[in-house]
Amino acid sequence: MIIKTFIKKKSFFIYLLFLTLISFSINQYYAYIGVLPVDSFSTFNAGYDILNGSIPFKDFWSIKGPVMDVLQAFFFKFFGVSWFSYAMHSSFFNSIFALSTFFTLKKFNLEIKYCFFYSVLASILMYPTYGIPFTDHHVAIFSILSVYCVCLAIKFNDLKYWFIIPILLFLGFFTKQTPAAYFGILIFFVSILNLFFNFDKKIIIYVILSSFLIILCFFSLVLFYEIPIANIILQYFLFPMSLGETRLEWLFPLEFKRFILRYKLLYIALAIPIFFLFKNTFKNFSSFISKDNLIFILLFGTLIIFVIHQLMTINGLFIFFLIPIFSGFSHIYSKSFKNKNRYAYFFLVLTLISTIYYHQKYISKRDTLVLRNIDLKASVNSSIIDNKLSNLKWITHHYPTNPQEEIQNLKDSIKIIEQDNRAKMLVTDYQFISVVLSINDNAAARIWWRHHIYPSGPEKKYFDEWRNFLINKIIQNKIKVIYTIKPLEGEENILQNIISDQCYNENNLSKILMIQEMMECNELISSINLK
Repeated sequence: MIIKTFIKKKSFFIYLLFLTLISFSINQYYAYIGVLPVDSFSTFNAGYDILNGSIPFKDFWSIKGPVMDVLQAFFFKFFGVSWFSYAMHSSFFNSIFALSTFFTLKKFNLEIKYCFFYSVLASILMYPTYGIPFTDHHVAIFSILSVYCVCLAIKFNDLKYWFIIPILLFLGFFTKQTPAAYFGILIFFVSILNLFFNFDKKIIIYVILSSFLIILCFFSLVLFYEIPIANIILQYFLFPMSLGETRLEWLFPLEFKRFILRYKLLYIALAIPIFFLFKNTFKNFSSFISKDNLIFILLFGTLIIFVIHQLMTINGLFIFFLIPIFSGFSHIYSKSFKNKNRYAYFFLVLTLISTIYYHQKYISKRDTLVLRNIDLKASVNSSIIDNKLSNLKWITHHYPTNPQEEIQNLKDSIKIIEQDNRAKMLVTDYQFISVVLSINDNAAARIWWRHHIYPSGPEKKYFDEWRNFLINKIIQNKIKVIYTIKPLEGEENILQNIISDQCYNENNLSKILMIQEMMECNELISSINLK
């Protein structure tokens, strides 16, 4: 008996070891293939800036949460400023996601070999789509972990999961508002139903205590770093809400083809829980609020939220990582059928085939980096730019057939910027430049993209607030020159509609480098009420 227990535990840890190694290494591998400048370097730069004292919302305008950038600063602190530690950040989260999926499925009594199977394939489809730290993936992981915790809390009446849930939701929300806010609503609804079914005042106490502690930590940091609350409200709540109308246009109309047929494999993977959800719903109230049915509501709600989020985002398709998770739960609940083995094999095969398909179609071709039809073998080792980018295989959609030309243009621009000792601001999608030069780029925005990140013009809501923020940044940091390195996905001239062109001299120094030299200008001084 003792020997059997020892072998079982040893087997368990071997599974964990291999799961960790595979989920970490698969993402680490893809993090080094290809570049999409506007996405690939934003957290790289933000993490570096935070490491060197910059404060989100206070020192740079950001409509995306600071959690991921702060975490990146910690990775740079302990592992050095390099592409390796940058990729390590996302690889670490990919492993956390895989291990959490494994433990959750195991708690639901799925055989360990199947837990390993579904978790490995989920990790292959999760972070490798981008490879490097990305907000949609981080918030997806925090959201999925919160769903796991609710499932386990309901299934096993374990209070520790109720304590963890508010923390995960908070971290998710301050990574990116959506879909974290949607998951908050879903979990609140399911939690209320659960209290009707299984009322326990300890649950309420644990949730309130956890919420209080995380909010206390948040406001303590805000006060310690003297971040204006008004900045947080404007940048993280009001301005993003003003973009909501545009995003809704991408969501509607809710056509069958767009909402269901396009994501049919997700619905098929979750077929068993969906079947039982509708079956129990039409029985009676006690069946509707049973433990399993609440879990079915959570899983189905997760599917709907991610489909809505995918339709409303401008980023690449990535939610197919849900197929192994949903198949795992369908596998678990297929035990209720007579031909349970037949169903189990179906979901195993579905997961394997869909993983191979999506891996080949999106991940191996670096589709989310806009490199689908580009020969990745033409890439160049980025160490020729700087050792901090060692082993990154550089190729972008801007220069698909000649990455050497792009790199040479960047090196020439970097040399010009390095030789200029004046206080400067860099406006670029290539946000590694300030990192390799070990300077502060004085960027007023985390990402330079009109409309999506900051208001595009005077007719837009909150434009005056953005204008004041940018000008204030220029004045307080005594910026003498602004360098714009092109191409930019969402910007042309950062000073357009901000100040008169009589307040600066503009010249093109090269094919990709523009300089704007600030002049003594009464308009610049009087345009903002400095405190």
